[in-house]
Amino acid sequence: MATLAQPAGPFALGTVSVPEGEPFPGLLAEERVLDLGKALDWAPSDVRALLERWEETLPVLRSLADDDTLDWLPLDGLYVHAPLEPRQIFQSGANYRQHVIDLEVAHRSPDDPRTVEEARAEIAAVMDRRAAEDLPYVFIGLPSAITGPYDDVVLPSRAEKPDWELELAAVIARPALRVSVEEALEYVAGYTIANDLTDRATVFRRDMKAIGTDWLRCKNAPGFTPLGPWIVPAESIADPGDLRVTLKLNGETMQDESTKDMLFGVARLVSYISQTSRLLPGDLVLTGSPAGNGIHWGRLLRDGDVMEGSITGLGMQRTRCVEETP
Repeated sequence: MATLAQPAGPFALGTVSVPEGEPFPGLLAEERVLDLGKALDWAPSDVRALLERWEETLPVLRSLADDDTLDWLPLDGLYVHAPLEPRQIFQSGANYRQHVIDLEVAHRSPDDPRTVEEARAEIAAVMDRRAAEDLPYVFIGLPSAITGPYDDVVLPSRAEKPDWELELAAVIARPALRVSVEEALEYVAGYTIANDLTDRATVFRRDMKAIGTDWLRCKNAPGFTPLGPWIVPAESIADPGDLRVTLKLNGETMQDESTKDMLFGVARLVSYISQTSRLLPGDLVLTGSPAGNGIHWGRLLRDGDVMEGSITGLGMQRTRCVEETP
């Protein structure tokens, strides 16, 4: 079950299991995994427990990654689960400039008098104003939507327009409340990959347009957020604002953009969220998805599709779409 790209740096964290075994927190180093529940004297039960003691644990993990005398397991043959179970998921919408422009143009009213070029110019001006005013758009996701990086994704029968949205996800290391942009990255333990699937048909409420978006219905079906495979420590990622986000559908590249296109980087998002909410160890901050979604291509997800999502230094996830059975 465990294959694909090796993440950056000397080690990464994840949740794995042997066949028919219980999941355990694992330290990945050079295609081998160490059971941290056994290797650490305080026997952490999961990855979130490690994050809750991140400052004291990180130096120990560095040391363990170089120790060849320990009981390492070969990665090949292990089952890789979502790397952790967060308590809270904060999701950033409309955070990639080109993506927002493409979506707005795609959703234009049929009687919109503007040309495509005029519409794109006006939307671009709105995006630039948002960035200058420092107002990210953040909503809440459900942990129950998370699934593993190689698990099948069940497309609900009610989902008329299921779409992909590959995203960089920041993993929080310690409680954060009202932190500044300058100190925000100190609260990030590492990064992982999330594919924040969306049913485009239910993004907006048709019955009550004034209410706007319905994120519960369009994004939070079970398994609609493949996560992982690994959490790569922040110290191994030189610049989260300069990573390549790539999604392939059945081998064809659909998304391929740099995180440079984000309107609000990781630090600004973490700081913004912390002004209202208290971030906790293991929480996820999803940073938005770049251009190249299915709604842009006019090609949405269907039974049998295979998505491969990669981000520089974070490895790759591979998920297959299956129709919901009655």
